[in-house]
Amino acid sequence: MRKTVRTDDGRLLVAEEWGNPAGMPVLLLHGTPGTRLGTALPGVAEQHPGVRFLAYDRPGYGHSTRHSGRRVADAARDAAAVADAFGVDRFTVVGRSGGGPHALACAALLPGRVRAAAVLVGLAPPDAAGLDWYAGMTEFNVREYGMARAHLDGRDPGGLDRDLAARAAVIGRDPVRLIEDLRAELSPYDLPVVDDPRVRAVLLRTYREALAVSHHGWLDDCLAFVRPWGFDVSAIGVPVLLWHGLDDAFSPVAHTRWLAGAIPGAEPVLVPGAGHFAAQYALPEVLRRLDGQGA
Repeated sequence: MRKTVRTDDGRLLVAEEWGNPAGMPVLLLHGTPGTRLGTALPGVAEQHPGVRFLAYDRPGYGHSTRHSGRRVADAARDAAAVADAFGVDRFTVVGRSGGGPHALACAALLPGRVRAAAVLVGLAPPDAAGLDWYAGMTEFNVREYGMARAHLDGRDPGGLDRDLAARAAVIGRDPVRLIEDLRAELSPYDLPVVDDPRVRAVLLRTYREALAVSHHGWLDDCLAFVRPWGFDVSAIGVPVLLWHGLDDAFSPVAHTRWLAGAIPGAEPVLVPGAGHFAAQYALPEVLRRLDGQGA
């Protein structure tokens, strides 16, 4: 069931619910760029008949209203608004890739509502002490996040905006272009994943929806990741699962290792022979692990 949610500051978020309406609520947070349509592969609800799935498009993606200047921390308020709209009090949150930092925001800032959190192939904060943030990252992402930092510190305030606007215009018409642009930097383990017809269909659908109106969600995600997040991950007090492929070059595994050391009690699951897009297959395993934790 699709629903348009109004936030307390008047913005609109496009949200969706599926699965068992009486089941354990799980809020899925999408990647970058992305939408609610890219949070799970077909059949996941049937594999987990006891789960009630929720997802929403972050501000600026699809038809969700832009929230210019948003921080990662702001996701907690939006997640709470979505949960309220569906009559959900407590829930588990799962964020993949760009959704990972936002899942951690929910865990840190909604301790009375979030039962547990999982981050799949996520990023660490930009000020993570002792972490070389760019080490092992693809040239594609180094360039994108480098332009985001240049935007914020005034060295090139419009560069990332122009770059993503031009790319989004092309990808919105032909979302295959984003997959093809990334292909040269995919690990050998990622290539068969993005060529899997189920994964490819989900990626193309979510890219098309994400960029249907503007590039602003993509832009604001990138800026949010490299500015202070607005919360301390070490203050998270709920169970956190950190899933990462050891051969991920888009979000290097060093980020998850750093998070595992910074978040009290966090459980890292590091998978050999898996790249970034292997996280598309990981949700059933993650849900089973979370269920084992009593989430």
